[in-house]
Amino acid sequence: RCQRWVENCRRADLEDKTPDQLNKHYRLCAKHFETSMICRSSPYRTVLRDNAVPTIFDLTSHLNNPHSRHRKRIKELSEDEIRTLKQEKIDEAFERKQATQESNENNEQNTVSEEGGEEQEEDAVPVTLEERENKDYLKSLFEILILMGKQNIPLDGHNVDALPEGIFTSDNFQALLEYRINSGDEVLRKRFEMTAVNLEYCSKTQQKQMLEICENCVREETLREVRDSHFFSIVTDEVVDIAGEEHLPVLVRFVDDSHNLREEFIGFLPYEADPEILAVKFHATITEKWGLNMEYCRGQAYIVSSGFASKMKVVATRLLEKYPQAVYTPCSSCALNVWLAKSVPVVGVSIALGTIEEVCSLFNQSPQLLVELDNTISALFQDNEEKGNELKKICRSQWTGRHDIFDVLVDLLQALVLCLDAVSSDLSVRWNNVIVGRAFVLSSALTDFDFIVTIVIMKNVLSFTRAFGKNLQGQTSDVFFAAGSLTAVLHSLNEVMENIEVYHEFWFEEATNLATKLSVQVKLPGKFRRAQQGNFDADVTSENYYKETLSVPTIEHIIQELKDIFSEQHLKALKCLSLVPSVMGQLKFNTSEEHHADMFKNDLPNPDTLSAELHCWRIKWKHRGKDIELPATIYEALHLPDIKFFPNVYALLKVLCLLPVMKVENEKYGIGRKRLKAYLKNTLTEQRSSNLALLNINFDIKHDLDLMVDTYIKLYP
Repeated sequence: RCQRWVENCRRADLEDKTPDQLNKHYRLCAKHFETSMICRSSPYRTVLRDNAVPTIFDLTSHLNNPHSRHRKRIKELSEDEIRTLKQEKIDEAFERKQATQESNENNEQNTVSEEGGEEQEEDAVPVTLEERENKDYLKSLFEILILMGKQNIPLDGHNVDALPEGIFTSDNFQALLEYRINSGDEVLRKRFEMTAVNLEYCSKTQQKQMLEICENCVREETLREVRDSHFFSIVTDEVVDIAGEEHLPVLVRFVDDSHNLREEFIGFLPYEADPEILAVKFHATITEKWGLNMEYCRGQAYIVSSGFASKMKVVATRLLEKYPQAVYTPCSSCALNVWLAKSVPVVGVSIALGTIEEVCSLFNQSPQLLVELDNTISALFQDNEEKGNELKKICRSQWTGRHDIFDVLVDLLQALVLCLDAVSSDLSVRWNNVIVGRAFVLSSALTDFDFIVTIVIMKNVLSFTRAFGKNLQGQTSDVFFAAGSLTAVLHSLNEVMENIEVYHEFWFEEATNLATKLSVQVKLPGKFRRAQQGNFDADVTSENYYKETLSVPTIEHIIQELKDIFSEQHLKALKCLSLVPSVMGQLKFNTSEEHHADMFKNDLPNPDTLSAELHCWRIKWKHRGKDIELPATIYEALHLPDIKFFPNVYALLKVLCLLPVMKVENEKYGIGRKRLKAYLKNTLTEQRSSNLALLNINFDIKHDLDLMVDTYIKLYP
């Protein structure tokens, strides 16, 4: 096909070029193709059909235009030619000084567009041998950096502080450079053969500049797909430590050209202690630095560590004020009860969650400890082996992310304490000092009455939202019906609040019984007694103290939080899930999505025909063949072969699945978060790099080395 293009263009000078060269260095105007050869899938892109051949040419107009015959082409020059060219330029510069301004302007016009519609070509500056070698050199450096990112190799090698004075050792980047030189890279060898052995080949500043370009180019590949799909949602994960600084991981959700919902990691945002500053920088990064139009944002969710929830809520509120369509929701990858617990503004709850994470981490690090815990559980649950086996199975999973995390902990608490006590008091050499020390500290934390009463009250309060939260992570029909049950959940919590005296009495009694079983004294927290400094009020009992400082604020917060994240707009969106045929079937095809779809009216291609289209959509599934199953998820509905015949339904389904509360049905398209977790788990805190992290997590995204080199030359000439 390339040969036919060259022949039709009558370009004999291009006949010896390969298809790759033609594709990379030459362009043809769209006006040379028949209209039938062009697919205009959008107003922004012109795509040729696979068999397109140029046929429209005016081969006579150039005869009247002498300038068009003398276009310069890119070619490599010999050293003699370079010297001649430089002398000619010097002579020309001298002549231009003596010429008038008018003639100077005329001399600068080197190219004239042909009347046949052919694109005007810029006067290409010849690439010198020196420039070509410099580009090849930079390309080699970029290749090494990309390799280090993909393979998660830190830039620094040995710890300099641990080396004897006067000893020089290469960092990982320089070591890979040397290896490449020794393997026959002539460009690098010529560049560095005269360099001192103990001199850095590439400075830290240059490495940082090049890494930023790598990061931006790889991120841009994903962002280009996001812009093509228009609508997206923003999700952040827990704050992480990157080389001593707190950062916020940011992911983006969008539906790609193949109708797949994807969740991709797009970078880290430096965390700010002031929520207002964080909100401003968050918005500026997404819109100005990453170039996303927040007018197309249809959802936002924030998974946060304890203590950060209130700050991220400020960010969500500020974005909602500017973009009301960016619905604030919980995230499908985090259990609702865990999310609610982390957001509770009570210090005791944050401390309890931190302790739970440390306990889980200790046991996961040591298989021998898990065996010891199994033996302790077996001894405690001799009369109920089924319960014991269930708890053993739970201990080998990531149980800190479960909806019933506090129920599991209350059941496991005695076994955990006995196991940790046995480890910390073992005088043999079975356990190392680190494990013994951690076991002692954690055992003390678990047997603090403040911890016990906190987990018991959290277990009881969150029991009202457990089934609701579980349904939100279920099938599409579960999410739809869960939205309708929110009123009942809030009613139950309000009823508890009205009768808090009675409920708290039962909860405190349960906590007291558990403490007695563990031989823990029921008492007020030491920090509270110390704060009184002798002015202790004898009327303040443990029961009243925990009611006022724990039960009441926790319930009030959870009621308010549920109202905030399940706003009227969010519930309206979830009601539109009745568009999914399986939900429609459960409702006996008696649905009214058009009443709830008003909020997405501006997102539809043909809003005026929505009502008629929805009627056709219902009829299609109501009168389907007996052997046809109803699609159960948005993913299945988007992949129906005739979905494009229902453009409004298609647009609605795409926007609905972007809501962060909806799970990514196909796991292979939600691996961005898993890769992020793997990177953080496998990389030491001091060796983490936000630039290398993006390359590692998105290792399968294509990258253009030539673009990286050109960008670097342009930014750092």
